[in-house]
Amino acid sequence: MLIGTVVAGQDWSPLRAALALFVSLALQVGVNFSNDYSDGVRGTDDSRVGPIRLTASGLAKPSAVKGAAFISFFLASLAGLALAALSSWWVIALGIASIAAAWRYTGGKNPYGYKGLGDISVFIFFGLIATMGTYYVQTLEITWKVFFASIPMGSLSCALLAINNLRDRVEDEKVGKKTLAVRIGDKGSRFYFIALILSAYLFAFLSGQVWAVLTLLTLPISLPLMRKVLGGTTGGALIPLLALTGKLQILFALTFAVALSI
Repeated sequence: MLIGTVVAGQDWSPLRAALALFVSLALQVGVNFSNDYSDGVRGTDDSRVGPIRLTASGLAKPSAVKGAAFISFFLASLAGLALAALSSWWVIALGIASIAAAWRYTGGKNPYGYKGLGDISVFIFFGLIATMGTYYVQTLEITWKVFFASIPMGSLSCALLAINNLRDRVEDEKVGKKTLAVRIGDKGSRFYFIALILSAYLFAFLSGQVWAVLTLLTLPISLPLMRKVLGGTTGGALIPLLALTGKLQILFALTFAVALSI
């Protein structure tokens, strides 16, 4: 959201930017509830390594968690309709695709997240579409500049998923959840995570912004993070590294936004 708005420059619209942010947050909450529900009813969270989930732990009824997901998607849809009315009706098609991708990630009879395709979806929807979509609803155009600016955001979003799936790899394999981490194995997953982090820096520089050098201010976070992942940290010990990856994503976005605004 931030990167797309910064690239919009003088064309930025506070109302449209706020609506885009709300849609993004509502979809994020919705997909979290959706995953909680779908994984819980399938039984794939019964031996979960990560934080406790509502459905699998019995803290909430499956119907309540599913309902929370649908309410989140509904609120995202309402904000999306308002955003479409202010910008372009093509936004509705984008919203439908986003909600379908969020639900089908682990929901339905044939979830693509169980086939190792979740990373592609995260890169597209939380990287490219989130950034370029925010830019588009404010400017009604798409440029190469915003495209290249969206790639680091997609890479870091995938990094969050990658370290999450690395943490759960052993248990996911036992229950037949073939995430990318399961498919490429422990060593491959660690190198994949490193590649995602490095690609964020690479494409920040390829965006053509001289001040992209500011993103290097996040190296004190990313270097120890990569070293620990390559060092073989496993299971629950990866949870703090997941939080650190989230911190890296936020600080990288902030420094990159400053670079793009100069």
